[in-house]
Formats: sequence, C-alpha cells, structure tokens
Amino acid sequence: MKEFISITKALSDENRVRILLVLEGRELCVCQLIALLGLAPSTVSKHLWLLKQAGLIDLRKEGRWSYYRIAYENPSELISQAISWTLSNTRSSSCAIKDQAKLQEILKMEPDELCECRFKAGIYNNKKTDINASKL
Repeated sequence: MKEFISITKALSDENRVRILLVLEGRELCVCQLIALLGLAPSTVSKHLWLLKQAGLIDLRKEGRWSYYRIAYENPSELISQAISWTLSNTRSSSCAIKDQAKLQEILKMEPDELCECRFKAGIYNNKKTDINASKL
C-alpha cells in the first residue's frame, strides 16, 4: 500500500508528469529540466526528489552534474505499470508536445552553457526571469 500511495502522490502534479514525459527514452541533467519547466531550482529539485522516492526515476551523478532517467532497471511491477500508464495517456497532450519542442532547443545547448546562462539571467538569485531568449 505504501508504494501505491507514494506513486500516486508523485503522479498527482502536472510538473512531475511533465518530467516523466521528457525523460522517456533519455537522460537529462537538472539544468535542462529547470530550463524546460521554467521553475525555481529548489522547486524542480523537490519534484525530482518525490519522483525518485516513489521509484519512478533514477539518478546518476557525473562530476558536478546530476542526470535523471526513468527507472527502467528492476522496477517493481507496480512502478512499471504506473510509468507505462502515465506515458501512454499523456504523451499526446498539447503540453507534452510543446515540452518536446522546447526540449529540442534546450538540447542544442551544452549543460555548462545552459547553467551559465541561467545564472546570468538571475534564475539562481530567486528572480522570475527566464533564459535569454537568444540562447534558446
């Protein structure tokens, strides 16, 4: 029962479902997810933590980078079903399609460049500014 509640809680937020959708078939660093969602780093970190606690995503650290991917290696049957159901029922939504288009622009930037751009734009200073449009 605890696993079920954890999974449903993790999937009860649109931004967490958006994260799952963009992680389908790929691994992304935190900076890329922050740029995509347009949320504060602390908010994105909280979303990622909840998804990871539920067993829906995995984390890989490489130097100063943290990369997330869907938990396809040895998930429980319940987690596999939840991931499959979520992706199949949301991947054709207008939000998912917009996110995929925005992600293609984000993927053109190196993580170093992306984080540097976000820092200069004031994202890490708790301002509501967005990435320099010319970079995206």
